[in-house]
Amino acid sequence: MKRVLVTMLSLLLCAAVWAKEAAPLAEDPAVEKRLIAISEEMRCLVCQNESLAGSRSDLAMDLRRELRTLIKEGKTDQEVREFMVSRYGDFVLYRPPVKPTTWLLWAGPFVLMIAGVAALVAYLRRRGGAVKDLPLSAEESKRAEAMLKDAEK
Repeated sequence: MKRVLVTMLSLLLCAAVWAKEAAPLAEDPAVEKRLIAISEEMRCLVCQNESLAGSRSDLAMDLRRELRTLIKEGKTDQEVREFMVSRYGDFVLYRPPVKPTTWLLWAGPFVLMIAGVAALVAYLRRRGGAVKDLPLSAEESKRAEAMLKDAEK
């Protein structure tokens, strides 16, 4: 029992050796709040499925540093977004604007769904016409009746 306690205590003390001082939260909380709000609406160009705020890639860190600088310079949120779009295109935004170059992006899912439903309806209509009702022969009728009688027992 003493060995277990000594081992646990030594492991606990070893963990304290590896501990680091907590990094400061932010120089200016207002700047950080705006940075997070803006970067949540932007896509990480490396990860692509993560927001710029949540990504830990080197490029995302550089872009957040750049956004922080722009915010400190007094740029509005819209000016910061325009800067990012001018540099990286509409792809950087999670919600790109609706314009002729992005119509397919916005309408694409609906077009695919309508095309899928139309193809399904066409297939079912063709299949329905291809299936024919064939009457049972006398032997098949007798066999079916026998099966039904066996099932009733």
